[in-house]
Amino acid sequence: MTKHAAPPQQVATIKQPPAKRSGGDRGIMIGSHIVLIFWSIIVILPLVWSFFSATRSTSEIFSGPWTLPHHLWHNLSANFSSAWSDSGLGRDLLNTIIVVGVALILVMALGSMCAYSLARFPFRGSRAIYYLILAGNTFPIFLAIVPLFFVLKHIGLLNTFPGLILAYVAFAFPFTVFFLYPFFRALPGEIAEAAELDGAGDWRTFIQVMLPMAKPGIAAVAIFNFLGLWNQFLLPVALNTNQHNYVLSQGMYNFVSSAGYEVNYGALFAGVVITVVPVLIAYIIFQRQLQGSLSQGTMK
Repeated sequence: MTKHAAPPQQVATIKQPPAKRSGGDRGIMIGSHIVLIFWSIIVILPLVWSFFSATRSTSEIFSGPWTLPHHLWHNLSANFSSAWSDSGLGRDLLNTIIVVGVALILVMALGSMCAYSLARFPFRGSRAIYYLILAGNTFPIFLAIVPLFFVLKHIGLLNTFPGLILAYVAFAFPFTVFFLYPFFRALPGEIAEAAELDGAGDWRTFIQVMLPMAKPGIAAVAIFNFLGLWNQFLLPVALNTNQHNYVLSQGMYNFVSSAGYEVNYGALFAGVVITVVPVLIAYIIFQRQLQGSLSQGTMK
């Protein structure tokens, strides 16, 4: 007769109780949450009030900060129609989309190629070129207004879309190279060598292999450049005085200054909504890419 083997003894697992937070950690957590809540209120409340004021007339806005609109749909139609057509913000929005869109494509293409070349193909003087590009981030933009004005005037691009696009590209180029350089430098060189062994040239390796691997960093710097170029005011005011080529920041300033003491504040806040909504939509769409790129950058 065969004896049945005794079942193996089960080792009892003892669950460790969760570590208790000390009084100092709890105080830091509560304090940080209070600061974040206070900061969120400071940031969100003016934005909510601007959206709410776009639904009211000027008299309702001055009657109280949170006075409810008596004719909601009539106020919305009148305010946005006045801001879009009468003030020309619809044309300015289209101009801004064209200028910022073309400038963003150009600066991302040129910046990524420059950052990749400096990071993957070092040569004599490459570090000096990189530091000169970084110096562009520290150069105050108002000091470059006069040279840019005369340069664009002599080449015949003053008060034109191409001239403003070139100024935007020059403004965002140093930051783009500064941001993308560590991403390309951290990519494994073995992958590029494997692509070269498979017969891929330098351009094909860059476009089909290395550029997709740096997608998180490219998405992040594209969002930052979009926000900076969309809200740019000093460059278009100095280099783009043709009213038909105004961008949104100039259109809003012209809207307020031309009205004098009879500002239609309902239409003014409707113009603010028209200016802010595209930025919010872009951030909501690319929020995941931005968070992923920043977390990947911290892990590296």
